Amino acid sequence: MRMRAVRNENGFTLLDNLISLSILSVVMLGLVGLATIVITGNATSKSRTVALTLTQDKIEDTRRSGYNYTLTANTTVTEPYNSIIGYPLFKRVTVTQVNTPGIGMQTMTVTVYWDSDAHSVTLSMLLAR
Repeated sequence: MRMRAVRNENGFTLLDNLISLSILSVVMLGLVGLATIVITGNATSKSRTVALTLTQDKIEDTRRSGYNYTLTANTTVTEPYNSIIGYPLFKRVTVTQVNTPGIGMQTMTVTVYWDSDAHSVTLSMLLAR
């Protein structure tokens, strides 16, 4: 006499459903974690891009003005948070050094800060007579 395996064709068991729900939950949690990382990275990139643009704008404004003959001492100009029109979350500090690196030269360094000075971007340029 031959025995045949009996198959249950009524549907999925409770155990099958719990296993599939567990696997689905793990996958969904992974995707949520990935989405959070991507959103944070995009926000950081946006802030860095804005900071670089503000730094470069200041450098270009100075480049158009040219060498400042009236400067006789090193100067520091700070544009605090809420003072840059359209960019209240950024602070810009411009340092101009006279006769650096040599006589008749000026070094200008612009640093833009954001996130309560936790992050910054700096660009420098040389001007000569």
